[in-house]
Amino acid sequence: MTNPFGTTINADDVIDDLSFFDSWEDRYRYIIDLGKQLPPMDDALKTDDRLIPGCQSQVWLEPSLTANTLTFHVDSDAHIVRGLLAMVMAAYNNKSPQDILDFDIENYFAKIDLVKHLSPTRGNGLQAMVLKIQDIAQKNAA
Repeated sequence: MTNPFGTTINADDVIDDLSFFDSWEDRYRYIIDLGKQLPPMDDALKTDDRLIPGCQSQVWLEPSLTANTLTFHVDSDAHIVRGLLAMVMAAYNNKSPQDILDFDIENYFAKIDLVKHLSPTRGNGLQAMVLKIQDIAQKNAA
């Protein structure tokens, strides 16, 4: 399964799609469905050193840098968190480290009014995911 995130599904697509839904119940369903489009992560990659600390659920992240493009294999043991990961991947996957650092993730989340609709622990976990990816981008920026 190829990863559509960051290529055929980008941050603008997610913003546009979510704007069609009037209720947060429908938005949550969309976010969960988005997570189902993440390519499966090999169980061999689901190791403690790939876990993102600060997340309520287990979240694994495996970065790869090829030709100044960062790609990420991600997974979680919770459906809604897989959806949140998919939303983050729409913004960050298949991008250069500098593009990741330049992307205004706070504005992205604000446009979809996301953070206030998450529990505090989910919000902290989302922030932990973003900070981990930004840290990886910072370490790989030219």
